[in-house]
Amino acid sequence: MNAREGDATLTAEAKGHHYDATSIQVLEGLEAVRKRPAMYIGDIGIRGLHHLVYEVVDNSVDEALAGFCTEIQVAIHEDGTVSVRDDGRGIPVDLHATTKKPALEVVMTTLHAGGKFDDKSYKVSGGLHGVGVSVVNALSEWCEVEVLKGGKVYRQRYERGRPVGEMTNAPAPPSRKKDAAEASGTAVRFMPDAAIFPDIAFHWDTLAGRLRELAFLNSGLSITLTDERVKKTVEYLYKGGIVEFVKYLNQNKDVLHTKPVQFSRDRDGTSVDVAFQYNDGYAESVHSFVNNINTIEGGTHLVGFRSALTRTLTNYAAKEGLTKNAKTEVTGEDVREGLTAVVSVKVREPQFEGQTKTKLGNSEVKGIVESIVGEGLREYFEENPPVARKIVEKMVAASRAREAARKARELARRKTILDGGALPGKLADCAFDDPGLCELYIVEGDSAGGTAKQGRDRRFQAILPIRGKILNVEKARLDKILSNEEIRNLITALGAGVKDDFDITKLRYHKLIIMTDADVDGSHIRTLLLTFFFREFGALVDAGHVYIAQPPLYMVKAGKEEIYCFDDKERDEAIARVGRKNLQVQRYKGLGEMNPDQLWKTTMNPETRTLLRVTNEDSVEADRVFTILMGEQVEPRRRFIEENALAVRNLDI
Repeated sequence: MNAREGDATLTAEAKGHHYDATSIQVLEGLEAVRKRPAMYIGDIGIRGLHHLVYEVVDNSVDEALAGFCTEIQVAIHEDGTVSVRDDGRGIPVDLHATTKKPALEVVMTTLHAGGKFDDKSYKVSGGLHGVGVSVVNALSEWCEVEVLKGGKVYRQRYERGRPVGEMTNAPAPPSRKKDAAEASGTAVRFMPDAAIFPDIAFHWDTLAGRLRELAFLNSGLSITLTDERVKKTVEYLYKGGIVEFVKYLNQNKDVLHTKPVQFSRDRDGTSVDVAFQYNDGYAESVHSFVNNINTIEGGTHLVGFRSALTRTLTNYAAKEGLTKNAKTEVTGEDVREGLTAVVSVKVREPQFEGQTKTKLGNSEVKGIVESIVGEGLREYFEENPPVARKIVEKMVAASRAREAARKARELARRKTILDGGALPGKLADCAFDDPGLCELYIVEGDSAGGTAKQGRDRRFQAILPIRGKILNVEKARLDKILSNEEIRNLITALGAGVKDDFDITKLRYHKLIIMTDADVDGSHIRTLLLTFFFREFGALVDAGHVYIAQPPLYMVKAGKEEIYCFDDKERDEAIARVGRKNLQVQRYKGLGEMNPDQLWKTTMNPETRTLLRVTNEDSVEADRVFTILMGEQVEPRRRFIEENALAVRNLDI
């Protein structure tokens, strides 16, 4: 550390050699949360921002699980705040015996304070650490809470986690549904702190995805989402529970059996609810939940479900003699081809990995789920042999295709070895060999590829031209995918393998940038590539490795001044600024229309470019949209185009 100009020279003691009790800081109250927010909400990006809403909503859902809440109302307000209101019991407001403060203030300002550490108030719940709403309070510029109880409304306001004044109360207004003395509930409204979060704008789609999930998982619970910014309100209410969830996931797919398989059982304090349905596609879509928390990384409950499904199906097929002519061994991957499933478990003492709860660790849950799913499947197959046979036929076909894909992979490897080089000939590789520094531009066509090769920084930027439109992987199995030369070149360039051979640590570039023309064909190629990454390399999307380049649409030129514009509004502003004397406006329809210097300056230079990172915030909605746009059924696609036609930007006709 260097002294600033004008400071006295730092002594050795001041430089950090002196280390005793005075060096130890104790962060009081919620200071620790503000100091290290990522420890509590995962990150301070868009995902962490929305996690604040989930923490408050989860408390309301826990009230529903306990049988005391039927309605939850979430609203994004015009001032950027979010409110969550429920008709549960309301946070306690009486004096806390230990702290001598109202229980409401204790819950809002103290970490690890809540009603979920024993099973008296809640038998199961998502929030087990007692940090949820207090973390939201700590990371908010301000937060206001209203509790309706016993004919009174109790209120308290907080700023950056600290109470502003005492808790107040006033007579409750007349209730539309209940006597004022019987009505109860909690309302929390907060403004995220811009000093913590770089972006404090809430996204409708992100919140809608989570709230829709919760409504599916809690049959009969009404969850309403309102966005006052655009005057939009949607109610999510599903009386059929996870069976309706599976139907929703499969709504634009051709299913093998009309009714989803569903069973619910309790064992040793754990409740297991499973629903699944097979479609004629090739992708697996399994969503797992613990106490309503979406365990996106899976865990022991998902392992139990998969092992029971594989064992029960293979045993049934062998017993009925349905695989004796298969000539290949059936694996778990074959069993899950075309499977759409929802696995929801309720556990009294779940052990999650981290506060963001994305993976279940309870070892005993695996055996419980495995035995319940095994029993349920055996009973269902005995009562519904035609459905069982259709699933087994699908499974055997998948096994044969997997064997064909294995042979295709081996053939591709042999060709590579005989060719004398491991990388495709069209790839212009970079000099650096540190994947963390390297970027791969996937470029449409040889013309744009040539411009990109000339304009790039050869040290860390590699270029792979893609010829024409690649295969639509939504409609193909892996063996057919691997027979497509362009896709095979891309997989080889990535270096991480595919399916069973996939290893993300072997990825050769940590930025995979899709760069296509700003016309209809370019948009189609980009969509085909995104389908490929979503269906076959979802782990790369989840890890944040996939990006979309943002080349300019226009160049406005007046004299020697050149202004690059990325939409019509920027173009109009540039024209107004430079005037119309000697004005030239060029519309770039293809990357090849730019010279290498222009492409570097606008689209490839890390100092000046804009990249759009591809994320998977709502996998259910992403799956639905890819199925509509890239699937076999035409009618849903036509409907989607009609509904979204007016929202199209930069239409190229």
